[in-house]
Order: sequence, then structure tokens, then C-alpha cells
Amino acid sequence: MSTDGRVLKGEQTRQAILGRAADIASAEGLEGLSIGRLATELRISKSGVFTHFGSKEELQLATVAKAVDVYREHVIEPALAVPRGFGRVRALLDAWRRYQRQPVFPGGCFFDSTMAEFDARPGRVRDAIASSQRDWRDFLERCLRQAREHGEIDAATDVAQLAFELDAVCRGGSTQARLHDDPSFYDRAAHAMSTRLDAVTTAR
Repeated sequence: MSTDGRVLKGEQTRQAILGRAADIASAEGLEGLSIGRLATELRISKSGVFTHFGSKEELQLATVAKAVDVYREHVIEPALAVPRGFGRVRALLDAWRRYQRQPVFPGGCFFDSTMAEFDARPGRVRDAIASSQRDWRDFLERCLRQAREHGEIDAATDVAQLAFELDAVCRGGSTQARLHDDPSFYDRAAHAMSTRLDAVTTAR
């Protein structure tokens, strides 16, 4: 096998490990990950997994980064395909609800799970999760601000507060839906988000 072929195979193996790791973490948390478990489930050697990550913490950090990539693919990129303004806000929130409801990860939103797991545990993993959520919130606020600049949202709207409320409602609905195995909570969250947006939009 050529050097390029070995590099490609190595990257494919790494992505397979991270894909499975993100699935496990969404349901059982990042502490549910272990090099031995991933090696067994993916039928590769422990040394093969260890070569890619070196420690459990590095594996956890790489798994968070993988989840960010998945989130970007399913939520951010569809919104970016829509022109700036209220249409992009709607596209973003629709994509986010689909990501929550499908769900993309077997345990639901990866970040809902890991935020609860690490919110009171200082360290590099918590910092990585917090950074991902700051980036998400900043993007949501930016989309809302652009809609306000286009005159599609009332100029007096507190964009940071609106973003916080939309985020809280969507996460709350998703958590309740999974906890009670009741998809109607997704619909309630969608209704609440739409009502909140209707209250600030200038389109009548």
C-alpha cells in the first residue's frame, strides 16, 4: 500500500472510531467511552485505537470535535444556503428541529447530553463543549441580527435575549420528548418558537 493509501485508511479508521464514539456519548455520556470498548465494537486492536488518540481525554476531545462537524453539516450548512435575513433564521431553526427530532445521534442531541455531564466539571473537555455552544449561540444571534438589520425583525428586539429563549425552548422540548417518549413535546417547542418569532417579525 502506498503512503497515501495508508494515510487514507488511517483517516477512515479514525472517523469510524469517532462516529461510534459520538453515538455512544450521545446516549451514555463521554465517560461511557473507552478505548477497549471501541476496539471491541469496531473489531480493531486496542493499540489501533490508542495510536489515534493516546488517552481517554484526547478521545473525548476528538469526539466533541466530531460532533461539532456533524452539527455543522446538519444545522449550520443548510441555513447558510439561504440568503441572510428572516428566511435564514427560519431555515436554521427548522434544520435544528430536524436534527433534534430525527435524531441524528441515537441518544438525541450530543450536546444536550454532554453539557449536562460536564457543566460542573472544569477541564479541557468542558472547555471544548462550552466553546462549541458559544459558537452556536453567536451564530444564532448573528442570523437574528442580520434579519433585524434587513428590517424583518423589530428594531427594538434584544437579539441576545431572543436567541436565549429560542435555544432554551428547543432544548427543553427535545429533552421532554426523549424523557417521556412523547413526540408531542417537539411540536409544543416548535409552536412556542414560532409564536416568539411572530411577536418580533415586522411582516404582517
